[in-house]
Amino acid sequence: MKKITLVMLTLAFAGTLPATAQFGKLLGKGKGAGKKSGSFATVWESEFDNKASRLALCDGDGQYIIGTDDNSASVINAEGTAIWNGDYKKLTTNKTNNSEYQYTIWKDKGGYLFLFDKRSLGTDRVAVLDLASGKELWNSELYQDLIPKGTNAAEGTDEGELETVKYIGELDSFLISQRNSVILVKANTGEKVWETNRFKGGVGKYIYDSKRNEIIMVNFKPTALGALFSGYKNQLVRINASNGDVLWDATFMGSIEKELVTKRAIIDLWIKGDKIFMYLDGINVYDYNTGQKVWNVNYENDMQGAKGGLFSGGKRSQIYRTIADPLFTDDAVYIVIFGGRDKTKYVEKHDLNSGKLIWASEKITGAFCMPNIYKANDKILIQVGGKVQVQEYRLEETSGGIAGGLSTLGGFGGSVKQWVPYIYWDYKNQKNSVLCLDDKTGHTAWRSEKFDKRITDLILDENKTVFVGDGDEFYGYDIASGNQLFDVKHNDAKVGRASDVIDFGDKVVVLSEKGLAAYNKKDGSRAYASDKIKGVDYFYHIGDNYFLRDQRNSKNIIYGIDMTNGETKGSVQSKGKGGSPKYGSGIDITSDGEYIFAFKGKKVEKIKVNN
Repeated sequence: MKKITLVMLTLAFAGTLPATAQFGKLLGKGKGAGKKSGSFATVWESEFDNKASRLALCDGDGQYIIGTDDNSASVINAEGTAIWNGDYKKLTTNKTNNSEYQYTIWKDKGGYLFLFDKRSLGTDRVAVLDLASGKELWNSELYQDLIPKGTNAAEGTDEGELETVKYIGELDSFLISQRNSVILVKANTGEKVWETNRFKGGVGKYIYDSKRNEIIMVNFKPTALGALFSGYKNQLVRINASNGDVLWDATFMGSIEKELVTKRAIIDLWIKGDKIFMYLDGINVYDYNTGQKVWNVNYENDMQGAKGGLFSGGKRSQIYRTIADPLFTDDAVYIVIFGGRDKTKYVEKHDLNSGKLIWASEKITGAFCMPNIYKANDKILIQVGGKVQVQEYRLEETSGGIAGGLSTLGGFGGSVKQWVPYIYWDYKNQKNSVLCLDDKTGHTAWRSEKFDKRITDLILDENKTVFVGDGDEFYGYDIASGNQLFDVKHNDAKVGRASDVIDFGDKVVVLSEKGLAAYNKKDGSRAYASDKIKGVDYFYHIGDNYFLRDQRNSKNIIYGIDMTNGETKGSVQSKGKGGSPKYGSGIDITSDGEYIFAFKGKKVEKIKVNN
């Protein structure tokens, strides 16, 4: 799997973003780290040769650790030894220097560092460095307008890439959008493979079909670059990846929007047999061989945005993840419909090939969100209610200049006001419950009692039993009959209200606001409860390791948890810049979860999770 990370002038975009800095600090016993608190061991401490103010992260294996600023990079290896460092203007033959945009593409034994040097007067510069050696692989001044003009650094990004540049991992190549065409270039040499003028705009989403060596992709009009593209139209295309021949293109209605903070394009593509399914304002289905639309079901998307301008009233929020993804089986697809003006919600079952409506459920009342749908034998389970993702910008006053945020208002020195991005999960008041439909008719088989405060996601066990929490209690239901098997008072565990559930062997672990509690599937009896960990806001399952995160009060603390008994293996606190946006400022974790890296300025610390 490729790992792509972008760090921009003032924005890192996953989770609440701290604005101050402190080197990673191990927290041991008695530091609020849970029962029988252990401590992580430091493997080594090292330093970059430059101050890592822009990028500071590791590759998935922890073999390479990179730190960059605007003008230089430094790389050390898994033992903490420096491999290479240097100024960009000396490493690149075209003297690429002030790189407002940088991102890494990690591969086996290295990867690429992509640099964009946007020049206000003159020709924009691009350079690609080999991460293992620091050597320049190629540079170019042919590609212009890759970075949006007159916009903030936060705009125009999609999963770490510019909206005009998309890395195709399966081809080890870049798709680069220009004014009148799209160009595929080899990532390691910059050699142009092909160019087509039959596809214009940014790449909103793509699927690589390895059997046919083809790319299915959909475009969107880059917000800041719209004026550059003449003759633009919404396109879904099938392209021969070898030579760029467009085998067919289909136009579609509507426009692709982007999430407020992450800027990810709100669109999905799936290939099912000889059909292409596109999620955009509903489901649109195309014949893979011809590009002809076969059937479609239109319904509203699930965004809820604040009214007014982008930054009106000191805060702008939008809500996502309110509607479940379509549920596909071999011959059918189940869709949660968000209806018209009355915001009615219901479920439809359609024939996968023809789109014929097989059944529609009755109106599902009291639902603000229905984020998950499951199939268990001849039953369809609907999660009515649950957490939704909030993305927002808040105008906040900070001291010491720009440390994070989108733009700055105010004078020089002292405190300033700036737009700070936040991503978090929240709950909306609604009739939270588990709804079970008969798969043959769509009729309601049973519905649980209303959960007063909230509802977690569902855990299905062998398609016979479903487990769910409501904040203060934990339930088990027989799926076939709807009989409640048990009702356990979760608030007796004294770890706060439930927020999520984790399937862990013969147990269900309930992630809560202040720790964990585990329940045995067989009878709902409590297996353990951890001591309090205040302010848990996120959960990670990485390899065979489990982590909790606390980002209160501009901190970023990662706890390692032994899920068999609820004990805390150790924890690390960091407020440094850099790190992976996934884990919060100053922290990165290897893909197997065995090592944590903490960053502050020139310093980097490698921490072992399991002693």
